[in-house]
Amino acid sequence: MDYTVFVQLLGNFGFPIAVTLFLLVKLERKLEQLELAIHTNQNRLMKIDRI
Repeated sequence: MDYTVFVQLLGNFGFPIAVTLFLLVKLERKLEQLELAIHTNQNRLMKIDRI
């Protein structure tokens, strides 16, 4: 993501809003990675259960 957007937000709307949006973007990526790991583990457990 382009960080110039965050710099513009900082100038226009203030520090708290810019930091909140930045953290939400970071958190979204981590949640997607966590969701993928959960699905992978679920599939592996289902394969083990069939054996």
